[in-house]
Amino acid sequence: MARIEHFNNPSAPKPNSIVVAVTVFVQDDQGRVLLIQRTDNDLWALPGGAQDFGEYITETAVRETREETGVEIEVAGLVGVYSNPNHVVQYSDGEVRQQFSICFRGRYLSGDPTTSNESSSVRWVAQDHLDHLSIHPSMRLRVDHGFQWSPEPYLC
Repeated sequence: MARIEHFNNPSAPKPNSIVVAVTVFVQDDQGRVLLIQRTDNDLWALPGGAQDFGEYITETAVRETREETGVEIEVAGLVGVYSNPNHVVQYSDGEVRQQFSICFRGRYLSGDPTTSNESSSVRWVAQDHLDHLSIHPSMRLRVDHGFQWSPEPYLC
């Protein structure tokens, strides 16, 4: 299913859903962040996705990271909560979702970056190489906050 991200766009369609979702900021021992290139829009992003019924939200973070990257993590903290009503995602099935994402900090446990049906590329990326990748501004905000290691989570 294709998706279009609308960010601070006054002509964006009005949302018709909100879904609890996560993203996960994980670094390797060299300080690089784990990123995927999404198959639905070709943009680079943190791994993540929607919470399933019967699942704790931290379980969602672990599952989505494993499914999209092949990497095993444990949740180690909170980067922030991202709920900007001016960021909506329009899907080809008619859903228009208002952003609501909890970004966790993950601790790498094991595994090698591996692609999935949701990720055409998976790699560890150094902070100084981020500007060379196509990353949506709302995702870049989460990545930048992850690198900042603030003692307080971002709440907006």
